[in-house]
Amino acid sequence: MIYPDDDNGDVLRRMEAEGDNLSLPRNIDFTVVFPDESAAERFAGHFREQGFAASVEHAETVKELPWDVIVVKYMVPSHQEIGDFETALQEVAGTLGGRNDGWGCFSEPS
Repeated sequence: MIYPDDDNGDVLRRMEAEGDNLSLPRNIDFTVVFPDESAAERFAGHFREQGFAASVEHAETVKELPWDVIVVKYMVPSHQEIGDFETALQEVAGTLGGRNDGWGCFSEPS
């Protein structure tokens, strides 16, 4: 498959090259980072209300945004769907001083 030349496309190309069957759905963890616990909890609550699993932790992966929220979505790892969900996450995160910080999932062998 041909993917756009961007971060998500790079990850999907690498996954495919390593033998991942990208047609199989799986849980994908989307990380969104925040400046404080209150904003992180509000963001997580918003997505929990929509039926997603969301966890909050003080991780300091990004020094100026030390609170991580992991939102889990069961989906096929397609470039379009990942991008669309990242956009939805950022629309809410931006109002709370947060930003997307990537995604990850376990491999599903071909």
